[in-house]
Amino acid sequence: MDTLSLVATASILIAGLTTAIGVIAPSLGQGRAVASALNAIAQQPDASPTITRTLFVGLAMIESSGIYCFVISMILIFANPFWNHFAGN
Repeated sequence: MDTLSLVATASILIAGLTTAIGVIAPSLGQGRAVASALNAIAQQPDASPTITRTLFVGLAMIESSGIYCFVISMILIFANPFWNHFAGN
């Protein structure tokens, strides 16, 4: 197996692991945030608009770390900076 094939195989493997591991924590965090928000709304229905607005902002912040992992895996697959180095260009 030549070096370029090894780099391509490693990039695909690492991209898959980055996406798989990188979305576990955000998904658990989102589930916990929604559960807490529903509990808070059940206890204080009058504060529902404030809790919902804060929930959506928090969910967007949590989701950004999963999106960053996805972006890194797309860079590794489609715009790998190591390919030019090992291709000799």
